[in-house]
Amino acid sequence: FGRYAPYNTFIHRLDPRNKIILMVLLMVTIFLPFSVWSTSLIMSSIYLMILVIVMLIAKVSFINLFKSLKAMWFLILFLLIVYIFIPNPTYTHVAFSIKSFDVYWDAFYQSAYIVLRLILMICITTILTSTTKPLDLTYALEWYLVPLKVIKFPTHEVAMTISIALRFIPTILDETDRIMKAQTSRGAEFNHGRLFKRFKAIISLIVPLFISAFERSGQLAEAMEARGYDPRAKRTRYRTLKFHWTDAVSFLLIGAIFAGVLYLTIAHKDMNLITEIFKVEVSF
Repeated sequence: FGRYAPYNTFIHRLDPRNKIILMVLLMVTIFLPFSVWSTSLIMSSIYLMILVIVMLIAKVSFINLFKSLKAMWFLILFLLIVYIFIPNPTYTHVAFSIKSFDVYWDAFYQSAYIVLRLILMICITTILTSTTKPLDLTYALEWYLVPLKVIKFPTHEVAMTISIALRFIPTILDETDRIMKAQTSRGAEFNHGRLFKRFKAIISLIVPLFISAFERSGQLAEAMEARGYDPRAKRTRYRTLKFHWTDAVSFLLIGAIFAGVLYLTIAHKDMNLITEIFKVEVSF
């Protein structure tokens, strides 16, 4: 996930409360199902193109995004193995056969669709964290949790915990990269060698990573205590959050996209976009 980048773009100026609801709407939209694989993949590709445009407007670092997606290669391989070798009676389109074992196109479509949706979720979260200050994110989360104060729910503590967790993600990723380089220079092999050797290398990464995480959390707790932080005290705001016309426009735009996709999934769930647009008959 991305660190906050202090630019003055249209996305940065949106109210953080609005950004959170837009993020939720987008995530729900990308998980709305279509019965036809080709339509699902095309719709996911369209979502990805829209998010790339938003990232360009917000000046989000694509390098940091690609670093976050490094682990996806293992996930892609794992999903392919699962969907190819676990029998599924709904698969009907045979790609090729290995002796008496059939490999289906449906397995490739299913794994590609899931990976695309995960990439979209990472993109959405990266946009949110790269364009919103952690403190503003805390205020926004706390604002949404205000109704729970009626039942004595610790809204501020929960919001602060979530904000700190989001802020710690890039720090932990940097620490992981640093430890991996240090262990590699000592002879550890993370990508090569036998399974036991790679497992041993991963252990040499996890142990110092956990130690470092606990040390950082302890330092953060001491720093907050030294500055007189009291979660039970009544807090004031130096800067109050306000909705602007840009928030209304962005909400209406994303809301229209959500409503349109929701209508398609309900009224035209079995629609094949390739057949409808290009007048080419396909069966998947």
